[in-house]
Amino acid sequence: MLHLCHRLTKMKATNQIINLVNKVFFTSLLVVLTITSASAQNDWKLSADKEGIKVYTSIVPDSKIKAVKVECDLNTTPSQLVSVVMDINTATDWVYHVKSAKLVKQVSPSELYYYSEVSLPWPAANRDFVAHLTVSKDPVTKVVTIDGPAVSGYVPIKRGVVRIDNSSGKWVITPISTSQVHVQYSIHVDPGGSLPAWLVNLFATDAPLKIFEGLKVQLQKPAYKNTAFAFVEN
Repeated sequence: MLHLCHRLTKMKATNQIINLVNKVFFTSLLVVLTITSASAQNDWKLSADKEGIKVYTSIVPDSKIKAVKVECDLNTTPSQLVSVVMDINTATDWVYHVKSAKLVKQVSPSELYYYSEVSLPWPAANRDFVAHLTVSKDPVTKVVTIDGPAVSGYVPIKRGVVRIDNSSGKWVITPISTSQVHVQYSIHVDPGGSLPAWLVNLFATDAPLKIFEGLKVQLQKPAYKNTAFAFVEN
């Protein structure tokens, strides 16, 4: 009997040691993964700098396509910038190579789904996607964020057009003054199909510059001058 109790006590101690080792291992693994992820996201290289618009690219693990980040200061307000980005019907006026854009579902003033087709040079097939835009604001920092990942469904697949299912985009709008903001826009897209990665990465530098040049012009239009959203201003 004493031998059995001693054996059970020994087994219990062994299990406790195994559980402790497992906890230490998984905690260490989590820390390593977090550091690795942060390092990859921060490894940005300047690709272009034109008229205050800086374009950076970064290698993404397990992807042939580089992530892109754009930073610049704009003479506008958070509400005005949000109103332009959320005004889907005018996207063809300023978003580079957008063939069409239409609202699919307006959930609220700060949330919507939209469909867009992007034209690509021949012989590459056009790409299209459905994106889910949501606007949020940090009550402490006053930073406004617009998230825009691609989502599946909502619009049937078009013949001859490649659907993009894997895309993530984000606008981070930081107020500098009452009439100026700092904008950071980041995006990573897997265009699918057989499109060469070198062509996508080449396009990645030119397109952001064109988009922000168009955005500057769009923001000056009278329709956006006095725009104010309660969810942004309050």
